[in-house]
Amino acid sequence: MAMNVVILNGNLGKDPEIKVSQSGTSITRFSLAVKGNRKDENGEYKTNWINCLAFSKTAELIANHCKKGDKIGVRGSLETGSYVNKEGVTVYTSDVIVQELEFLTSKQQATQQQAQPQQQYQQPMQQQFQQQQP
Repeated sequence: MAMNVVILNGNLGKDPEIKVSQSGTSITRFSLAVKGNRKDENGEYKTNWINCLAFSKTAELIANHCKKGDKIGVRGSLETGSYVNKEGVTVYTSDVIVQELEFLTSKQQATQQQAQPQQQYQQPMQQQFQQQQP
């Protein structure tokens, strides 16, 4: 049995744009910034830019409801290809063909969520400190 399954969570690198093929199929091409698992020589995690391609209703959902910075989850399959560029050099490509999509957070929601935990923790700590004072 052969398996070709890719599951990613990441942030959109730019606003997705939708195009329609000659046959009428909606197509959205976008890239996801996905945090790597290992640190580099500077102690920072590398960002992997993953090219993704969505078709039909999935393409329309992404193009109409997502924008740069939004965090989404995708499940799909890896497709490789190649072409010869203007200089005659063969260029190899890899794309995740998106089959399922999950909206995780928008950039605005992520910023709000980062601020909220600080506020939630500050108040109990202040109350605890006040209770300990005579």
